[in-house]
Amino acid sequence: MYVRDAKNREEVWLLDHIEGMGLDDTAFRSRDYVVAIDEESGEKAGFGRIRVHTEATDDGDDACELTSIGVLSSWRGQGVGAHVVERLLEYAADDGFDAVYALTGEADYLERLGFRRIDRSELPAAVDERLDEKRDRSDPEAVPLRIDPATFRMPERLREAFKDASEQDGEEEGSEETPEDFGIDPDTATYKYDTGR
Repeated sequence: MYVRDAKNREEVWLLDHIEGMGLDDTAFRSRDYVVAIDEESGEKAGFGRIRVHTEATDDGDDACELTSIGVLSSWRGQGVGAHVVERLLEYAADDGFDAVYALTGEADYLERLGFRRIDRSELPAAVDERLDEKRDRSDPEAVPLRIDPATFRMPERLREAFKDASEQDGEEEGSEETPEDFGIDPDTATYKYDTGR
């Protein structure tokens, strides 16, 4: 299992899973995402995005936000999400950010990884605007969190789980295509070679 930058050809896959999980797709650019991949099967297990708000802070500095972090249900509980977050925080640190924000209703998960809830007044202006937008569009329970990327430490149990991660039994919801996916009503459709039986 490893995490790498998303490729342009994965745009449709990303958008499908972002929509399916009800995540935020605002200003979507596949190049902003990372994807967790199983080395043996090549299956994608999770993804996340870093979004930079240019000149968003009161002092004119840029602000960095983690958003649209998702793990396919058959890969959950194996450290995939934590490794996606780790890679995004590495990128943020490489870009010189000493504060990274997240706006989510799943605050408990990020708090286990070292994020802390903050008061809305501590958000840079553009991230504060995003909070209203996110609550309106995709996550009504979103709360602001912050972390200094230098303080992030991967819990050892998640590092070990990630090494041995494998797809669990049960298909991803909605992964089997049905006639309805193609606009076909199976009760009334006739087919070219229908024998009438």
